[in-house]
Amino acid sequence: MTKHLALLGSTGSIGRNVLDVVRQFPGRFRIVGLAAGSNIALLREQIIAFNPVKVAIGNPELAGDLVQSLPSGWGDRIVSGTTGNEEVAALPEADTVVSAIVGAAGLTPTMAAIEAGKDIALANKETLVMAGNLVMAAVARKGVRLLPIDSEHSAIAQALEAGRREDVSRLILTASGGPFRNKSERELWQVTPEAALAHPNWDMGAKISIDSATLMNKGLEVIEARWLFDISVENIEVLVHPQSIVHSLVEYIDGSVMAQLGIPDMRIPIIYALSYPERLRLGLPRLNLAKAHDLQFTPPDFARFPALQLAYQACKRGGTLPAVLNAANEVAVDAFLAKKIRFPEIALVVAEAVNRVEKKEASTLSIVLEADLAARMLAESVVEALQLKMRQRLAGEGSEAAPSTPTP
Repeated sequence: MTKHLALLGSTGSIGRNVLDVVRQFPGRFRIVGLAAGSNIALLREQIIAFNPVKVAIGNPELAGDLVQSLPSGWGDRIVSGTTGNEEVAALPEADTVVSAIVGAAGLTPTMAAIEAGKDIALANKETLVMAGNLVMAAVARKGVRLLPIDSEHSAIAQALEAGRREDVSRLILTASGGPFRNKSERELWQVTPEAALAHPNWDMGAKISIDSATLMNKGLEVIEARWLFDISVENIEVLVHPQSIVHSLVEYIDGSVMAQLGIPDMRIPIIYALSYPERLRLGLPRLNLAKAHDLQFTPPDFARFPALQLAYQACKRGGTLPAVLNAANEVAVDAFLAKKIRFPEIALVVAEAVNRVEKKEASTLSIVLEADLAARMLAESVVEALQLKMRQRLAGEGSEAAPSTPTP
């Protein structure tokens, strides 16, 4: 039986891997919807290759260019903007929606897909970070299936097959530690965006690569796991595992620990989510345990990487604070990539937002989105203040010493 997919975020890293999997199993999967941001050149190639029913381009200003680049007859199949993403997510022809839009922009299309009764293959962790209670309530109400594509959450989902949920003691998320796990606090002030983008194990987009370098990505995954697996955040731990072979673990109350191992390739969790409960054979190299015998695990250093601690704190305090955390982080990462702030200042911006934006109960989607907007505005003002201090320092008006790393 063919599974019909609507793919949100088709030109990103996850989206390209999803399409690679679809190409390997043409009889099992068919793309009926595509949604992308602004890469119209790649989106055009995907449209020609997969002939979807409907396509959304996130940037409305590029819709005309996309239509002109396509053969005649495509005009009424192209939609744009947030409403366009939601339209693709709710396509009647789709039975499963792959949510792979990066950042907060993925929340409303994912909710639209759930409300339309679609099963979800979730790569957009921000959906659960921002509105986990609302999303999981909608999943239960609509009776749809939500399966994770993140390698860590896929690993946990697989390890949970070994026992009863009520017998779980804790979840252990593994983190590669990123490219700077061995750098000192002082060295982190000299980190460049180019160095931060060079992840040692995974091929990811810019936003996720920076989040991995700060360990914010792992913090977002902690919050995602709290909702996805209905477990207290106090029972979710993080271990730094530089080899990225053990993708995560589940400990049961009898002391048994179940782990999922594999090579670091996103196509493995993608095919698991798309074919569950069946497993399909991928043409990938197999894990060679004889060559992977040196597996290391260490606790994270919250002093050097305070973003992870900030995520734990936001999750424990709850309400709209995880949405605030996420929004401020998106602003800070963009600012770092634009060289407006330095690497440790990403966490400083996030800390300011979490501490200063009013916490509210995340009882409706509109309240969550209002918190997201408030956090972005405050984070932008913090970035501007940091830029001013940087200019003063460079002009000799400020201190020559690097400021201390912010304490969560």
